[in-house]
Amino acid sequence: MPKYLLQVSYTASGAQGVMKEGGSSRRDTVAKLLADAGGTLDAFYFTFGEDDVITIVDLPDHASVAALSMTIGASGAASVKTTVLLTPEEIDQAAGRSVSYRAPGQ
Repeated sequence: MPKYLLQVSYTASGAQGVMKEGGSSRRDTVAKLLADAGGTLDAFYFTFGEDDVITIVDLPDHASVAALSMTIGASGAASVKTTVLLTPEEIDQAAGRSVSYRAPGQ
């Protein structure tokens, strides 16, 4: 199952919700959301800085993570930046493939 890094930034109302419900409640809610989408939560951390939460999740496909990201964004409580994570073995496969490419101006 593909893995994704989700970087979440709360709006003021989202941060107020976390303050009211607590961090472990938010983690549990996200785990249930992922399970309902056929996925699992690998890691969930609150962070300092630009992002408020970093998660690593498993989801069945890109459409599933897009649906999740759009649903979270549409709530108005948070925005999500999604990064596809690749295993070393997937990079080995990619490195073994031949691709024809010409750089601009060459």
